[in-house]
Amino acid sequence: MRPERSERLNFTLRLATDEDFQFAFAAKRDAIGPHVAVRWGWDDAVQLQHHRRRWQEKPWQIILVSGNPVGTVSIDVQATHLQFGEFYVTEGFRRQGLGTAVLLSALSLADRSHLETRLEYLKWNPVASLYARHGFRVTAESDTHYFLVRPPHTP
Repeated sequence: MRPERSERLNFTLRLATDEDFQFAFAAKRDAIGPHVAVRWGWDDAVQLQHHRRRWQEKPWQIILVSGNPVGTVSIDVQATHLQFGEFYVTEGFRRQGLGTAVLLSALSLADRSHLETRLEYLKWNPVASLYARHGFRVTAESDTHYFLVRPPHTP
């Protein structure tokens, strides 16, 4: 049974631990696997190796709803910007406002810190409209990715 929309907006983040590695990989496979498969196919061994590198490089948080893990995000506050990534929400929790709520929470942190927010996504991932609605602009691109920036907003 799916929680009601209002329940989904009540999320918390906690720092990921080594015990979250498999959940994070499963959330990634669920969220972005179909988009990766379109271009390259999905090879669990290759993707697991890539995931392991990213797991070690970035600070990961687990998105919780009612204490249950429903996704991941990496919100990495650096001296010059906030890097937003590894944003994966599992199927049962998409299109209910949770992604927007997580993004707005990160943007609020960036705004309070007077930092721009940077992110990237696969060109054929339908997430573009979410980022455009929240002030992100494409600043560069590769064959496969768009790179976006959102300046800090001041009240």
